[in-house]
Amino acid sequence: MLVSLVRQALAPHRRLLLGLVAAQLVSVAASLYLPNLNADIVDHGVVRADTGYIWRTGGWMLLVSLVQVCAAICAAWFSARIAMNAGRDMRARVFGAVQRFSSREVAEFGAPSLITRSTNDVQQVQMLVLMGANLMVTAPIMMVGGVMMALHQDVGLSWLMVVAVPVLAVAIGLIVSRMVPGFRTVQKRLDGVNRVMREHLSGIRVVRAFVREPHELQRFGAANSALANAQIRVGNLMAFMFPTVFLVMNLSTVAVWWFGGHRVGDGDLQIGALSAYMSYLMQILMAIMMATFMLVMIPRAAVAAERITAVLDTCSSVVEPASPILPDGGVRGVVELEHAEMRYPGADEPVVRDLSFTARPGQRVALIGSTGSGKSTVLGLVARLFDVSAGAVRIDGVDVRELDPQALWGSIGLVPQHAYLFSGTVASNLRYGKPDATDDELWSVLETAQARDFVERMDGGLDAVIEQGGSNVSGGQRQRLCIARALVAKPRIYLFDDSFSALDLATDRRLRAALAPQVKDATVLIVAQRVSTITDADLIIVLEDGAAVGMGTHEELLATCAPYREVVDSQLGRQEGAA
Repeated sequence: MLVSLVRQALAPHRRLLLGLVAAQLVSVAASLYLPNLNADIVDHGVVRADTGYIWRTGGWMLLVSLVQVCAAICAAWFSARIAMNAGRDMRARVFGAVQRFSSREVAEFGAPSLITRSTNDVQQVQMLVLMGANLMVTAPIMMVGGVMMALHQDVGLSWLMVVAVPVLAVAIGLIVSRMVPGFRTVQKRLDGVNRVMREHLSGIRVVRAFVREPHELQRFGAANSALANAQIRVGNLMAFMFPTVFLVMNLSTVAVWWFGGHRVGDGDLQIGALSAYMSYLMQILMAIMMATFMLVMIPRAAVAAERITAVLDTCSSVVEPASPILPDGGVRGVVELEHAEMRYPGADEPVVRDLSFTARPGQRVALIGSTGSGKSTVLGLVARLFDVSAGAVRIDGVDVRELDPQALWGSIGLVPQHAYLFSGTVASNLRYGKPDATDDELWSVLETAQARDFVERMDGGLDAVIEQGGSNVSGGQRQRLCIARALVAKPRIYLFDDSFSALDLATDRRLRAALAPQVKDATVLIVAQRVSTITDADLIIVLEDGAAVGMGTHEELLATCAPYREVVDSQLGRQEGAA
């Protein structure tokens, strides 16, 4: 998975890779040539006291060193560009994949895990690409070139390389093999910390209201300690790796000087050749050490690549049709459910079962029922946030699974159950569904949504700042802004998912009165908890355990549907008691 992901990330940057390889080849060639020049100075210039030879050869060494420095700078520039571009492309691919997910896939992965995969996991692979770009040519060529140049200087000491290199490789391999499961645990524990932190920040008001700060500190402390312990276990292995590398290098250095010194004393080896051999052996071991740095990163990057690939390879349960149908003249807005059933993965019972009804333009269809009866799921099926398990959902007689997704979603104005605003301004949030909407259009929909008065009081009006999630406005204001956002696009189908629950009865009544002429030609589906919100609906569907137990107008259901009558009696009783 790691190799495939890196190959895909590097594919668009072939020119940068060619420049990187060229720069690294020049840098390695220069580094391999320098010890040879140094040996010539010692063996010829110093021994013969040839000052002119020393100056000439020294000048060449300075020139070669300058070329090496320039090539190394170019290689570092190319590697940084390649790694940053690869990270950017991977993040874009993960974000694009998540954009295509249905609600089902998002729930399976979980928001904290998806955030970690698109940030920390991508960063791990990006750092591996950066290290690999620096070492993918340097290390192997330096190793092979160092061996050849060392043998050119003296073959008698070659047995030292035969011993040192395999010992170092085996030791590193054993350590790295134990690090892979450790890094996998670290990433899972990091997901846990992100999850606790996200829940705490999202529910900070609830935490404070119930004085649960000590409990939350304990939860975070447990998750944080688990992450720290996992990182310490991996860190212990990493700490053991580098002393092993240096131990082998230092022992090799001592062995070269010991055995090479005897050969110099016997006259079988020149001092310059011994010095050059020592330099080449150090270059070989340094190449292995550089590869070690990369090997340290491979286990964690491999785990990260698995997690990234899992996102990229997951197909959405909401699949775009091979030959999407685009209705002539656009979507008119006739919504039809025929024996629709929805069952979540792993659930024993369906959330919605055998539900059939038709909603036409100009009609208001309301869904009411107890919590968990499937009301919001029905709207999700119409908007194709997920697909039916059985039966069909049709728009204008065409199954939504065969409709062009952009045409479908562009014809729907959804006001979700949990009102959410994006960071920006009031205007940027309202223009989410219609980017070219004028200020006059925005003020008009704000007036319909009973939001104009408080927006005018905000500093900046339409340009007033909205924090992430709309945290700087109240719940009722947030709902009214979400309603205004849906109205701007003038869709053919409106889906109001319990969108009036945070409004007081007077505001609710004014909003519905102002809303009626704006949506009179559209199909309106409303999920409601308050009976007063839906008494004038053309069709009311009473859901119980996902099945329709009653359909009709308010008056018809009072006469024929006992569950609906119980809801009406209980709410009217509470209203009268409150009065």
